[in-house]
Amino acid sequence: MRHIKIFFFAFLLIFNFSEISKSQAVPASFADLAEKLMPSVVNISTTQTVVTRSNPFPNFQFPPGSPFEDMFKEFGVPQERQSSALGSGFIIDEKGLVVTNNHVIQDAEDIIVRVNGDKEFKAKVVGSDPLSDIAVLQLETKEKFLPVKFGNSDNARIGDWVIAIGNPFGLGGTVTSGIISARNRSIGLSRYEDYIQTDASINSGNSGGPLFDMNGDVIGINTAILGRSGSIGIGFSIPSNSAKLVIDQLVEFGETKRGWLGVRIQDVTKEIADIEKLDEPRGALVASVAENSPSDKACVKAGDIILEYKGEKIRQMKELPIIVARTEVGKKVKVKIWRNKKEIIKDITLGRLETSEDFKVTESIQKPKESNIEQLKITVRELTKEDIALRKLPNQSTGLVVTKIENDSPLIKSIDINSVILEAQKKKIRNVEDLNKVLNQVFKTNEKTLLLVIYNSQNQRRYIGVKLD
Repeated sequence: MRHIKIFFFAFLLIFNFSEISKSQAVPASFADLAEKLMPSVVNISTTQTVVTRSNPFPNFQFPPGSPFEDMFKEFGVPQERQSSALGSGFIIDEKGLVVTNNHVIQDAEDIIVRVNGDKEFKAKVVGSDPLSDIAVLQLETKEKFLPVKFGNSDNARIGDWVIAIGNPFGLGGTVTSGIISARNRSIGLSRYEDYIQTDASINSGNSGGPLFDMNGDVIGINTAILGRSGSIGIGFSIPSNSAKLVIDQLVEFGETKRGWLGVRIQDVTKEIADIEKLDEPRGALVASVAENSPSDKACVKAGDIILEYKGEKIRQMKELPIIVARTEVGKKVKVKIWRNKKEIIKDITLGRLETSEDFKVTESIQKPKESNIEQLKITVRELTKEDIALRKLPNQSTGLVVTKIENDSPLIKSIDINSVILEAQKKKIRNVEDLNKVLNQVFKTNEKTLLLVIYNSQNQRRYIGVKLD
């Protein structure tokens, strides 16, 4: 009996060790995989003409920012020079369709693609999308090529082995290996960010190259690195599932066709969740609704909190634009909204994304009389008709323009100079007296939480929740 127990215990140890080894095994070599994939990864070089002007007064320079600086530059002698750039890409069709980053080929006059280290072909742009930083090229040849296929990036897990192949520093086909370090990263480079983070070495010139899993499938497009001097072990790739939707549209239409709700949104902070009696900070707060947009037609209002979209819960604000953009234009979707402390459902027929800017920062205007708001430690003035015209605000807008913020103001981290306070505690603000009246009421309560609706300095409507001492 004792021998049986020892045998059984030894068997369990061997089985568990085998399973652990299997899940954490380091590949003996990447050579076979690299050899198979290298012919499908390409090096891209682009050229464009850059016009510069020589200084007509080489021994004299105006101070930076001087109004004369740009004027005298115009009198310089125009000089043309050729600028070149390098990047990577990969073949997705035997007829020579190549995927890369938009920033690799943007404004290029000539695009040369080198395949398998020796053959060079001219390429033309099939379609490009700056918002996702993806472009598709067509090689100008009738030769057949060896394509790679896309994998399911949703199945990629933190800790999985990956390899990157590309053209770092113009050196040609280079293979690096690493693991997936993180998922769902956002680093502020583009509108739609859901990057895979990897520690596989990625450097300048790797942009547009593929990130492969151990099956040899593309699960990401290498796009960015952290650190200007080169790889420091933090690289970012566009997930293949997101990229493929864009690529398919670029191939079919030459452009993207994204779903569009027509709302500006922001994060739901703890303070805003408390004021709205929401159980926790979640969802996307609607800061403003574009006129005649799909949301406007469905009677979505500023102040609504979008909790679910097409049955998918929205945990963070940044998730909503990505999900909406993936939805087919013209599709009717159900959107769950939190309004007046209860859930309601809206049916919205999606439009096509508008990419034009809603507002632009305009030049400052002459300031009328200013007043101090002692309780907030800010200085304000009333919004004027000139403000409305210059900043292209709605004609009936009223509010207070913030002209100064003290360092110890409770709003110091929440608003900027030239922000316009439109509402406080959901009450319209027309003048200083309106704001002071609301503040006095807030300070009489125990919560002392203030909800402001503002236009920020970029003329975007925002909700701000702050705790007052």
